[in-house]
Amino acid sequence: MFRTLGALAAVVLGVSLVTAAPAAAAQAHPFPTAFPLPDGFLPEGIAIGAAPTAYFGSRADGDLFRVDLRTGRGEVFSQGSGTASVGLKVDQRRRLFVAGGAGGDGRVVDARTGAITKSYRFAADADTFVNDVVITDDAAYFTDSRKAVLYRVAFGRHGSLPASHTAIPLSGDFVLTPGVNNANGIAETPDRKALLIVQSNTGQVHRVDPRSGATTLVDLGGEVLTNGDGLLVEGRTLYVVQNRLNTVAVFALARDGSRGELVTKVTDPRFDVPTTVASFAGRLYLPNARFTTPPTPTTTYDAVSVPKP
Repeated sequence: MFRTLGALAAVVLGVSLVTAAPAAAAQAHPFPTAFPLPDGFLPEGIAIGAAPTAYFGSRADGDLFRVDLRTGRGEVFSQGSGTASVGLKVDQRRRLFVAGGAGGDGRVVDARTGAITKSYRFAADADTFVNDVVITDDAAYFTDSRKAVLYRVAFGRHGSLPASHTAIPLSGDFVLTPGVNNANGIAETPDRKALLIVQSNTGQVHRVDPRSGATTLVDLGGEVLTNGDGLLVEGRTLYVVQNRLNTVAVFALARDGSRGELVTKVTDPRFDVPTTVASFAGRLYLPNARFTTPPTPTTTYDAVSVPKP
């Protein structure tokens, strides 16, 4: 699989595999701007850490796939645990925090070995969809698209993982609509004192007090983020992926995350219902979930990158 997918990436991009001198190679072989994911993979989440490695989760079976961004070559390095792998993030300890979707769970995976180091059962009933996760200095927070709640996994000394989690009810401006996806992507505000969540069904972004769960609507100057999915905050910039619109909305944020001003919207003909976004070396990387394409075991999937606006 590793060699097959790597070779396909090279062919698709027209990259020569002939060895070149280092200086020439640096110019002739930039990082691939598109690379394949396994057939039938049903990707949704992406995480990129300090190294040029991207991690993807499968909605089909929960497998985790990692790609060397320098080459586009990848491999399944962690087999699914029986539930989906949806949103995911990686921390400085090379731990992947994975949202388990309709399984109502989350897990922590060693990004080097693929071993599951901790699992959490957040919701026991069927009306759940643990959708995304953000990592802060002291905890990981998971959204549930079917419940007005965040799940907090608090870190102990030296980042140790607890035996259990805490459920934080959402109150204030956030109002749950039963039977549809509500809270989806999650990120930290620029001042790192609060959280941001996008509510997919309303197109709103909410600022959340991580201690109390109290929410206030973020003033986006009247912008409605229809199909809002993954969030990324870098510095004072907020990126919001609008999946079925094949768009990334870019906002300049206030430090406390209470308001934002639309800067631009990014589209690309290669977008095929991207769900979320991560960044590396001046580029944005997005997995194409292809929600509008009927999935089969042979359906093709990929990820693409675009320059940061």
